[in-house]
Amino acid sequence: MDGNGRWAKARGKPRISGHRAGAEALERVLGYCRDVGVKYLTVYAFSTENWKRSKEEVSGLMKLLSAFVHSKEKMLMKNEVRFRVIGRRSDLSAKLQREIASLEEKTARFERQLIVALSYGGRAEIVDAAVKFAGIMGKAGAPVDGQEAERLFASCLYAPDLPDPDLLIRTSGECRISNFLLWELAYTEFHFTDTLWPDFSREDFDRALDSYAHRERRMGGRLEKI
Repeated sequence: MDGNGRWAKARGKPRISGHRAGAEALERVLGYCRDVGVKYLTVYAFSTENWKRSKEEVSGLMKLLSAFVHSKEKMLMKNEVRFRVIGRRSDLSAKLQREIASLEEKTARFERQLIVALSYGGRAEIVDAAVKFAGIMGKAGAPVDGQEAERLFASCLYAPDLPDPDLLIRTSGECRISNFLLWELAYTEFHFTDTLWPDFSREDFDRALDSYAHRERRMGGRLEKI
């Protein structure tokens, strides 16, 4: 969800105003996903590298995330959306961790899911999975073949029950994935748009889906029609 800061700067506003506008855009996109039947939406809210930003911006973002958890509870419950967080939760304040856990518990029964990547990094996830995987292999006492090893490793990721993403949308004109879901994006289709995240509209969303619909997904093998 890139471009919040540039959106605010272009309007002569503080960066946190751009992040607030970005939170509003997220609620709109949740509605778009509901309308077309998208079951899983994973958003990159705060990376492991974002902790390097100014204390003022980080503090503002943490307060905004806490406010999002509180203010969107009714909306998520009404629309039957499960809320989940992936990332290094131990980096977050104890208060925010409790708030997240509470909303996750309240929405756990719903099928449609909003997954928020928070204090998340693709490399960090792979490192954390590797540590967990090493423990499993140490207890196994016997070698496993490559296919089984890959399955076991994938089970050590932050949310192993989620399917790999079909489509990645990157806003604001940047053409990179910035350490996002490095394992899971192996065969994902990418769509890049110059639109800044707070301005992301239904037209931008439909354009991304239309682009995806014209791709040929071979997954390293045979052609799969979409």
